[in-house]
Amino acid sequence: MQFSTSDDVSLWTATTGQTGVVGRGRNRRQPSPAAAPVVILHGGPGTWDSHATLARMVDDLTVVHRFDQRGCGRSGASDNLSMARFAQDIDELRAFWGHDKIVVVGHSFGATLAVTYGALYPDRVAGVVYLDGVGIGDWRSGDQKVRESRMTPAQMARLDELSERPRTSDEEIEFRVLVWFPDFADPDHAMEWALEDASVDLPISWTVNRALSNEISSWPDSRKCADVAAIPAPVTFIHGEGDPRPYTAVQALAEHARQPSFHLIPNAGHSPWRERPDAVRKILRDVVLAVG
Repeated sequence: MQFSTSDDVSLWTATTGQTGVVGRGRNRRQPSPAAAPVVILHGGPGTWDSHATLARMVDDLTVVHRFDQRGCGRSGASDNLSMARFAQDIDELRAFWGHDKIVVVGHSFGATLAVTYGALYPDRVAGVVYLDGVGIGDWRSGDQKVRESRMTPAQMARLDELSERPRTSDEEIEFRVLVWFPDFADPDHAMEWALEDASVDLPISWTVNRALSNEISSWPDSRKCADVAAIPAPVTFIHGEGDPRPYTAVQALAEHARQPSFHLIPNAGHSPWRERPDAVRKILRDVVLAVG
């Protein structure tokens, strides 16, 4: 369904779980008493929600909401592109869905957005899950080193070529595959999974990507540490050991949370629910049941 924000941006949303119909009044959805309601935040910035698999890991316990962030995927365009506005969208959705508090599960860029939301709306979070974010410090050097080790010289040259010019629809898929396949730790399935993700018929919003990436890049580590320290609820850090983004940078951020837990998933990359689904499922279920 579509939701309209206070500044009239249409957001695509999806809800699964064991409860009734989302909305106000007679149709208002109430969360399961067994576990806290969950909102999943996709990465990017500038991509779209693709986390139905994550939702299914816990939606037998509670209601799970997903949405495309403003300017992304199936949602409407906007000139108001800031982390504070993206966090406000989450809170407007929370209120619309009828929840006092939510567990916010953020993947990749979504992990940074989840912390931003928790810092700005600390009374509205029952928990935060920081799933394969980037942490603090110089994570880019380690990321680049791993990517180069997983790509052939020909693949790197082709990616450079495609990055520098307009692309046909087939080339766009090829470009996405080359960017995304090194994120996986399993070389036997990396191309298959990257192609599955790359073939989604939705555009990447480079406008959103540039705006939010530039904003986050301007933040010193002290700002990021202060944000996570401002969250009174438990913050659960999950990271694939084989993610090119080094887990040590995430561990460094976790040290500043009030109630942190850190889970390193072996033999998994940037999307650990794909490579180690049982491990991620158990952690997520423990989180939503513990704070429910």
